[in-house]
Amino acid sequence: MTRKQPRPQTLTEIKDRIDRAADRIGSVWPLHSFVTANPLSGFENRPFHEAVAEGRRLFGGRGYPRPEIFRRAWEDGRIDPAILRDELAANGIGDDPETLLEELAERETERESEIDDATATVDRVLAKWLAAFLDQGHANWSMPNREQGFYTAWRDLAPHDGDVPACDDSDDLPETALAALEDALGEYSESRWDAILEHQLAALPGWTGFIKQRADDDTDPWQSEYPITLAEYLGVRLVLCDLLDAPVAPEEESSDTASDAGSDAAGDEDVPLEELWLSAWEQSYRRRLLTGVDETATESSHGDGQRPDAQLVFCIDTRSEIIRRHIENQGHYETHGYAGFFGIPMQYQGYDSDVVADACPPIVEPQHLIADEPETDHGETATSHDQWHGLVHATRKHFKRLKTNVVAAFPFVEGGGGAYGSAMAARTLAPSALYKLGTAVDERVPSTHEFCSPTLEYPRLSDDEKVEYAQTAFELMGWTEFSRLVVFAGHASHTTNNPFDSSLDCGACAGNPGGPNARVLATICNDESVTAELRQRGFSIPEDTVFVGAEHNTTTDEITLFDGDVPESHREDLEELREDLERARAGAAAERSESLTGTEPDDPVRETARRAVDWGETRPEWGLAGNASFVIGPRELTDDQDLDGRAFLHSYDWTTDPDGDALELIMAGPLVVTQWINNQYYFATVDNGVYGSGSKVTQNPVGNVGVVQGNGGDLMTGLPLQSLKAADDEPFHQPLRLTAVIHAPVDRVTDILGTHENVERLVANGWIGQLTVVDPTQDNQVFHYQGDLEWEPPAEQPITQQAAPSSVSSD
Repeated sequence: MTRKQPRPQTLTEIKDRIDRAADRIGSVWPLHSFVTANPLSGFENRPFHEAVAEGRRLFGGRGYPRPEIFRRAWEDGRIDPAILRDELAANGIGDDPETLLEELAERETERESEIDDATATVDRVLAKWLAAFLDQGHANWSMPNREQGFYTAWRDLAPHDGDVPACDDSDDLPETALAALEDALGEYSESRWDAILEHQLAALPGWTGFIKQRADDDTDPWQSEYPITLAEYLGVRLVLCDLLDAPVAPEEESSDTASDAGSDAAGDEDVPLEELWLSAWEQSYRRRLLTGVDETATESSHGDGQRPDAQLVFCIDTRSEIIRRHIENQGHYETHGYAGFFGIPMQYQGYDSDVVADACPPIVEPQHLIADEPETDHGETATSHDQWHGLVHATRKHFKRLKTNVVAAFPFVEGGGGAYGSAMAARTLAPSALYKLGTAVDERVPSTHEFCSPTLEYPRLSDDEKVEYAQTAFELMGWTEFSRLVVFAGHASHTTNNPFDSSLDCGACAGNPGGPNARVLATICNDESVTAELRQRGFSIPEDTVFVGAEHNTTTDEITLFDGDVPESHREDLEELREDLERARAGAAAERSESLTGTEPDDPVRETARRAVDWGETRPEWGLAGNASFVIGPRELTDDQDLDGRAFLHSYDWTTDPDGDALELIMAGPLVVTQWINNQYYFATVDNGVYGSGSKVTQNPVGNVGVVQGNGGDLMTGLPLQSLKAADDEPFHQPLRLTAVIHAPVDRVTDILGTHENVERLVANGWIGQLTVVDPTQDNQVFHYQGDLEWEPPAEQPITQQAAPSSVSSD
């Protein structure tokens, strides 16, 4: 049939409207490079309680913990009664907490699905085609014509889809996606277009967020080869709505409905009652955190003035807090926190990998490609590695062909089924034995770090860049003193049969291991020309200081030292450190195991290793579950506290940062990223079905890009239930918004907030729940941010006296 050509001005307007509507949908990254993000990031310019109301309207997700979660926190003493009473009174509520909890419980209703059958069919059919088109090498038979774009490829195949009625010829469909959009929108007044586009994009927010992220990534090879846009997605969706007789426009909500969708507010308060309970819980946590702060800490110090045995730098990740405590207990060691990509804006390609992966946060543009290349004097080691891995790769490839080949599948089962089944039984019944076998093999097969060095040549890192990366690291951490051994430890996880394995790796490295970044910074700092220039710039780096890269396995707490270049003069220091790291591992593994099982096993190291290799283990580790605070300051501020793996720790010394430049970088970068992490854990906990990904038991991976629940539907956007809860009704992660504590002059923080409106907005709008400054220039008095660049005056008593009442137990 003949269709009119869209008017150019209409097409431009439609594209602009799509972009505006898409701003409300959070971006979703593929699982192999899982990036934590706030699912309501599109609403961060609005107060938290307004944003969660919009999230309920658009996605059907709840924004606050259920009443029974508040009740448990109240009864367990995690909510200070005095703080709650003051919070309620400040908002004109005089009822007692028990009455309010009962009121919340009575008003609690289960979310009801309002999707009609026709729309559900559109969702199902569209999700099927999206999975086929967006597949990244998982499918054995890929969708044809993908290089032509999503709409064109779908239009050619739609007549052959039995789920698409009344479509016998592709010529019956609009020729382009924008033509389909104009046809559909032309049935409505322009005043309703924005609502329609928003409604249709929000119908499958997982797939929409994934398309949005991929279309925005100019470096994505899959997008370059098989392009897709939100306009194409909407074009297909609206054509399906027409063919399946599904509604295009959302129902217009009455003012009463919109109010009900917003929250379960008590009376006519602007702020929901749930927000008051949440704020009181957060303030109670903050008070306990501040109670343990060392009020005598004014700057980074080095104890008794002796040179530390070693300095170890870990990612600010909450899991690092645990291993740091246990290392510090082993000897005269300093530990520090720094963003896990170690300030290197890079992509990384492993020695035996064809994949180039980003190894820096999404807000940072990669500047360098770092590749592992074998050293000339390690030829035999490289050959041994290549032979073993070549055999393993060939075997896996052969088995995959046998299993997926229609002709060979049955002979494969007949001939190899017994052996294959025995191997599966061993993996299921004796994972610890297989771990020992794997360890024995690993000890005999060289790892790439034993014969490879990271190249710094693609494009070449200039001498100035190398110096700047090293200098920035030292300035942000406030370093003025260096030990004989300085270890930069990135982190990675070890897990088996887990689609969410990258969510356990380093978020600052875009969901990839952080060891390569650590090794690059160590290589830079060992460059004699770099250290010479740094000395000229005022860094007193001794001649005997050696920098070492390392990687911390957060599942087992094993720390691997990349020590191939350490001179013989430091071997004794290195061996002593290695022994202490093993003892620290045992202590950290015991603590971590108890949090996973409720009891300490006889052999914690063995138990953590088992969890890493057990393919039936749905929770190999807790990841960042429990995260609640971000402390920016010297280690001395909190080194006497057991922070229970709940705090991000970034080293900072205000005395070495007279202009506040280092603090500005931390607040504009790591603070924003930790807010993303915290909000993803928060929302996935309060509504796992909408903002998480449900149970791993019923998940299915799709296309190497994500998971769905059951056999299709929307791409799930967040963390699985097992990463957040000990049981269905027993959350492990306490859903609190981030508490940020900064050890710096309050005026300095005020200036930075005034310069970075996006950071100030996160605090003022409640996306960062609490911002507190401990001012070392005013006897470490405490200031709480109130918005509009104003601070609550400090209490008269010292922070060490602001302890919670004895009736309130600690977290």
